[in-house]
Amino acid sequence: MIKTVKTTTLRDHLADILKEVSTSKNYFIVTKKGRPISALVNLDFFEDLLAAASPEYLESIKEARANYRAGRTFSHEEIFGEL
Repeated sequence: MIKTVKTTTLRDHLADILKEVSTSKNYFIVTKKGRPISALVNLDFFEDLLAAASPEYLESIKEARANYRAGRTFSHEEIFGEL
């Protein structure tokens, strides 16, 4: 569910809204005069958005999927050794 918050409500309840955003993956669309003007998101979610928008990151995902389909994989032991 997308949550919206008016700028005046955000100003009056900033601490509570920041707590909710930081402890969950929820985000808020901030509105002013009924129109969306910005978003308040969890930092992890924001970093995921930045990564998804990176051409290098998207290319690395394509390459990893191609390697997987071709059977070029590593076992847990090959990556981490004996624990």
